[in-house]
Order: sequence, then structure tokens, then C-alpha cells
Amino acid sequence: MKRPAFARGMWVALGVLWLAAMGVGFSLLTRHSLTPGDRQEAPSRWPEEARPPRVEGRPTLVMLAHPRCPCTRASLGELAVVMEHARGRLDARVLFLRPEGTTGDWTQGALWRAAAGIPGVRVLADEGGTQARLFGAVTSGHSLLYDAEGRLRFSGGLTAARGHRGDNPGRDAVEALLRDSGGSGGTSEHGVYGCALEEPPGVRATNTP
Repeated sequence: MKRPAFARGMWVALGVLWLAAMGVGFSLLTRHSLTPGDRQEAPSRWPEEARPPRVEGRPTLVMLAHPRCPCTRASLGELAVVMEHARGRLDARVLFLRPEGTTGDWTQGALWRAAAGIPGVRVLADEGGTQARLFGAVTSGHSLLYDAEGRLRFSGGLTAARGHRGDNPGRDAVEALLRDSGGSGGTSEHGVYGCALEEPPGVRATNTP
């Protein structure tokens, strides 16, 4: 029995609409993945107010992170690669945001444990986001490399897109600075792909146990 022409036309139209919706969704997802987060100007020298202070005579990398940002897992993966290639020539610390009114459990979750498992990385809580503001970081995963003299040499992210691992200009820049001159060469920047560090009050209330 032949299907009426009207029914066939309706199914074709629905198929076209479904494909169009898929295309729009994929395009929006790709656009979001490749759009870097906000970034402010980082201090050109290691801030004296930063805690804990850096180790004199050694390059230091600081990553400001949100403990519940799924994109940050990729940033930590790239940090692990940097630390492996640095072979003990780099001090690194990851500072996880702990907003006022939250418990330690809010901050010390899966990402905290992942960061703590990277050899040579020190993991600390950033109480109230004071350290993030000090370094001018507003997006999770923002990393800053200061050379042995305390001068800023890199500011940005270590991934090429949100939640994507692999070779990218940010990680390459950090490794080149360490490899070529112990972190005392030129200055480089890269986009930061992660969640906003400061959450709107309504979102924070939802995420706070």
C-alpha cells in the first residue's frame, strides 16, 4: 500500500528540520567550546601579598581553578604533562576557589584530588577568591608562569578549547619558556577556556551543599 504523498512530505520536512536542529546545536556547542573566557591583566611581577610566597630562584606556575568546573579537568591534565616535562625545574600550585559560606567538602572534590595527584603540584584553597583577584584571574584554568626573578612570562590557559586535551599554544609556550631559558625568556599569552571563577549568587546557592 502506497503512503499518501502528504504523509511522505511531512516526514521529509521533519527530517530536514531535525538535521537543521542538529546542525545548529553542533555549531553552538563548537562556538562555546572555542570561545575563551574573560581575562584581566595579570601583575607583571609576583605579588608580595600572594600566599604562600614563591620559592626564590625558581620559576613558579600558579593555576587558579574552580573546583566544580568540568573544563578544568583538561587543564589539570595539561599541567601534569608540563610537570612531567619540567623534571623538577618548576614549582607549581593549584589554588581552588572556596567561596565564603562553603565547607571544605565543596572545594575538595574530584578536581582537588586530581590536582593533588600530580607530582610536584601543591594544592591549596583560595579563601573567598582573594588570590584569584590578586593574580587577575576570572576564568578557571588561568595559569601564570613567573620566572626565577619573579617576572611574569606567561598568562593564559593550557588548553586549546573548553575541556579538550592535546597539544596547544598555551602549553607549548610554557614548556618553551622553561626549556629555552629556565623560564626567563620572552612573555607569552593564550586564551583561557573554562568556567567563570565568580559565580552569580543564585548559581552559588544551587551548588552550595
